[in-house]
Amino acid sequence: MKIIAVIPARYASTRFPAKLMQDLCGKTVITRTYEAAVASQLFDDVFVVTDSALIFDEIQSQGGKAIRSVREHESGSDRIAEAVAQMDVDVVVNVQGDEPFIDTDSLQQLITVFRNDHDKKVDLASLMREIKDQEAINNPNNVKVVVDQSQFALYFSRSVIPYPREKEVGVRYFQHIGIYAFRKQALMDFYSLPMKSLEASEKLEQLRYLEFGKRIKMVETAHVGIGIDTENDLIKARNLWQESHQ
Repeated sequence: MKIIAVIPARYASTRFPAKLMQDLCGKTVITRTYEAAVASQLFDDVFVVTDSALIFDEIQSQGGKAIRSVREHESGSDRIAEAVAQMDVDVVVNVQGDEPFIDTDSLQQLITVFRNDHDKKVDLASLMREIKDQEAINNPNNVKVVVDQSQFALYFSRSVIPYPREKEVGVRYFQHIGIYAFRKQALMDFYSLPMKSLEASEKLEQLRYLEFGKRIKMVETAHVGIGIDTENDLIKARNLWQESHQ
């Protein structure tokens, strides 16, 4: 089974423009992320796929592997699908470009899902973590997921799901963490399928997979990603990098 990591890297960012090209203790954020993915030794190969000449040149100048997107893309899945269309691979792991502190254990769990999926019942695997704080549960920026008894996703929403009409039944709430591992065929199917109403309404690309019958295996984790979405996040990331590399 050939497993690769692909890091989709857009230059533009609404909250923090050019965040992937910011300095993180001597190297750019995107280079740190790329090097962390390679250092994990989980993948047969690692690529950055980008719409930006700056990011493309940055990765290549550091000895990494970069791919330029040919088309404009609405989602990370679309960008990755175009990049891997002609590659002979089995599983593609989407690594977030703004999370240089890669959690190797979580990625290993996603890969294990496919190594154990001998009947090929899993199209995608992704992560979720339990949330208990009511403010976090209500926050529409925290995407919630509900699963069946086999941990396959039933639905994702920005709304509170399940709705707590009865509060004393022991319901657990899970936040979706947007790190995916795809079977390549599921990714290529996504690329050719149209956006339908659920995805358009919630602005969640994972709903396209569910609307067209793909099966998403969820893996529970305690990991909280350290993403860089603001200048304050970058300051925290620099401090954490210095602490962990003393």
